[in-house]
Amino acid sequence: MKALFRIAQSGMAMDDAAWARHANPWSVYSRMTILPLVALAVWSRVWLGWWALVPIGLCLLWTWANPRLFAKPACTDTWASQGTFGERLFMEQEDFKHNHGRAVAILTVANALGFAILAWGLIRLNPWITLWGLTTTMGAKLWTFDRMVWLYRDSRRNAQSLKMHNNASGD
Repeated sequence: MKALFRIAQSGMAMDDAAWARHANPWSVYSRMTILPLVALAVWSRVWLGWWALVPIGLCLLWTWANPRLFAKPACTDTWASQGTFGERLFMEQEDFKHNHGRAVAILTVANALGFAILAWGLIRLNPWITLWGLTTTMGAKLWTFDRMVWLYRDSRRNAQSLKMHNNASGD
């Protein structure tokens, strides 16, 4: 599971500046268009033939560019910003995984199953199977993202608790 997250992170080549920009709610919410656009682009092979590779390529470009297009947010106390911070914490710090790792693993399996259903629907050109897979995958992704908000809020509470403890004990 850890390797999967590392591959995703390295594939996006996210540096500190990209992470800061990705915390912009416009980046987070507009990113939700990616999977439906990819499904539409793959489906467009019916109308475009091999030219469908153009919208598929544009979707890949949008996936890479999205976290970099928006300005760093002025306020980061939003659900979207906190989810982005939680994603980064989850990928970079082992100590959070014991509390949230099982839920994220289950949601990742749900996401993968939804993606397999989506792929099957796109191969078969079946709109209902495609919609089922798209809905399952998007639901699992959003639930995972909400879990990242939870992780981030837990980490802030733990940091504040530790700070109060250190101040009370004179450390």
